[in-house]
Amino acid sequence: MDRAQRLGNEKVLPLLIRFSVPAIVGMLVQALYNVVDRIFVGNGVGPLGLAGLTVSFPVMLVQMAFSMLIGLGATALISIRLGEDRQKDAEQIMSNAVGLLVLTSAVLTILGIAFLEPLLRLMGASDAILPYARDYLSIILYGTIFQFISFGLNHMIRAQGNPKIAMATMLIGAITNIVLDPVFIYVLGWGVAGAAFATVLSHLVSSVWVLAFFFRGKSQLRLDFSQIFRIKWPVVLQIISIGFAPFAMQLAGSLQNLVMNQSLAHYGGDMAISAMGIVFSVNTLFLMPIFGINQGSQPILGFNYGAKKYERVKQTLWYAATGATILSTAGFVATRFFPVPLVSLFGRHEVELMELGVRAMRIFMTTFPIIGLQIVGANFFQALGKPKKAAFLSLSRRLLLLIPLLLILPRFFGLNGVFLATPAADIAATAITVWFLRREFASLDQEEFERVSLIPSPQSER
Repeated sequence: MDRAQRLGNEKVLPLLIRFSVPAIVGMLVQALYNVVDRIFVGNGVGPLGLAGLTVSFPVMLVQMAFSMLIGLGATALISIRLGEDRQKDAEQIMSNAVGLLVLTSAVLTILGIAFLEPLLRLMGASDAILPYARDYLSIILYGTIFQFISFGLNHMIRAQGNPKIAMATMLIGAITNIVLDPVFIYVLGWGVAGAAFATVLSHLVSSVWVLAFFFRGKSQLRLDFSQIFRIKWPVVLQIISIGFAPFAMQLAGSLQNLVMNQSLAHYGGDMAISAMGIVFSVNTLFLMPIFGINQGSQPILGFNYGAKKYERVKQTLWYAATGATILSTAGFVATRFFPVPLVSLFGRHEVELMELGVRAMRIFMTTFPIIGLQIVGANFFQALGKPKKAAFLSLSRRLLLLIPLLLILPRFFGLNGVFLATPAADIAATAITVWFLRREFASLDQEEFERVSLIPSPQSER
């Protein structure tokens, strides 16, 4: 049974599991980069080092936004051209994308280094945090090109039907980072700079790995280095238009983090920023498997929607939402029963940090059981080829709801108001998502009814 037949005919649950498990592993590996850095910095440097990484994170999200704009946009185009049996066009897209990745990474590095201190001040860095944040982010910025090459080319490897190679890229990078972090931070005593060097070197190793894949002739597509900087603007515009949705979502995430850091600094100081850095890390570890389910469900939803097999579409959403809810509920339970061990992973010597981290985690993740449905629901519309609804549902939580709540609630509840903003936004965003899903299901049912009604019955043909 070929891929198309499996998507349209195989039982939905085993199919979803088969597609989701590799994606879940990949997303968890991706999350390890920042989480591992924070664990080692928290234990080896202390709360101020942890806060330095936290205020650097919005800038790193901007980096990721541009790499997604180019990498994911080009990957989608490459997949389409390969499906149309237009290999030369796919190779041209890939070569142009690599050129864009190199040029964009150079521009971001130059601008980031030139405006490093003002950027960090804007992100909430105090006089005490600034030296740590500056040491960390300056090194990360110099390694932007390696991050862009490894991320962008890895997605293009996946587009050619090589998920195992793409998975190996992420595993190699994560393992390198995990091995080098303790060496640079503890053995060599480099502190937060050591964590940054470990991250940059892990991206360098990953980029060498993906480039070797093309140099060894393993790739279906040939990377033509003579075409890399011969930019074709129609191709560039296509890449940008397709990659804009994830780009916008990452920028919204950066803006959300910026506002939150400023609120934390104002109402709680440096220790509050450190505590939230811990909460973000734990939150990310529990969210990444849900994003993996999203990736696994996308091709199943899209294929069956295109084939007008709406019952399979609804089944896929039901199983994906159920799985996401189970995972998010597990995260909620873990933060209720094991908050102290989770926080202590990032440094157990600071009593104030421990107490504040536990309080932040309990409040911040209060509504975690419902967040799985909201994430899967937004992805549902993306998979059905309705990016405007998907973008609205994704951005509504971050821009329309969370940022205003971060500005309003702390005025009444102080630091607890900063922590409460996220669960309040989750409740509203989930309610909006359910409303959109109910309308979409009603539309699918109506379309199915009309389609079946138009099919002549055997009696009417006599």
